[in-house]
Amino acid sequence: MFSRWRGAGAAAALATTLVLVGCGDGQAAPAAPGSCPAAPLSIVVSVSQWGDIVHDLAAACGDVKTIIHGTSLDPHDYEPKPADLAAFTDADLVVVNGLGYDAWATKAAKAAGSSPAVVDAGTVVGKTEGDNPHVWYGPEFVNEVADAVTAELEALLPGARAYFDEKSVAWHAKMRPYYDEVSHLRRDFTGVTYGATEPVFDYMAQAIGLINDTPSGYERAAANEADPAPGDIHDFLTAIERSTIDLLVVNTQTSGALVDQLRHAAQSSGVPIVEVTEAPPNDASFESWQLAQLHALAAAIDRVHR
Repeated sequence: MFSRWRGAGAAAALATTLVLVGCGDGQAAPAAPGSCPAAPLSIVVSVSQWGDIVHDLAAACGDVKTIIHGTSLDPHDYEPKPADLAAFTDADLVVVNGLGYDAWATKAAKAAGSSPAVVDAGTVVGKTEGDNPHVWYGPEFVNEVADAVTAELEALLPGARAYFDEKSVAWHAKMRPYYDEVSHLRRDFTGVTYGATEPVFDYMAQAIGLINDTPSGYERAAANEADPAPGDIHDFLTAIERSTIDLLVVNTQTSGALVDQLRHAAQSSGVPIVEVTEAPPNDASFESWQLAQLHALAAAIDRVHR
């Protein structure tokens, strides 16, 4: 298990398709623009890191319920309410992060009497329990999970295949600025070093080509939600104070004296701080959330390279 909140994530050619519905006189009429050509699916998503993506991909063909929104709840310890469990029971499709991050959701999906189809993001991207669960921070992982969701939607509602293809193409186009920014950062800033208070951002850092210089002892402790040893803290502070790392990445959803100490050391030593969150703020789309953080990262790296 990884970080916890201790305070308070290829377009196909698209043919225009008319979807016909039966009329009383035996004729057919096109579905209204943007409407689903079949009865919408009931979809439950465990966490908002995936909720916005699923909503875009299902659109009018999915009634999407995301259980945990925003940054105020900890998915690790969440206790689903009766209404949440009822949603799982009635769901056609459940989308979970997996890898122990939202174990309650995986359990609820398995216990659901209707046996809904399940897309497990960790399984989709080939990770196993014990791996870093923050897979929505991996740009290629996001693509893989989105495509897996579309495939499952089409399997569950084959009469709406053309509709889902259209929504997939639109989603990939919407995400283009996000992928362009990742490419820009990878082109210009590969090799920049960073230390992280938690391994939330690591998959994105790897995609950009940043080098993780977080002291290994500290990193292991953070990954296991344990208190780092005094020597590990000393090593991290020394790396910051001597500016042997270029950036400090801080998960702002975790607070405490140690995080404050690392922040203060970075501020005193002129090491730029890059703030990230584990989940999108309320009402933020996935791509706007990620782009804002990537722009902040770019600004911080620019300061390093002045």
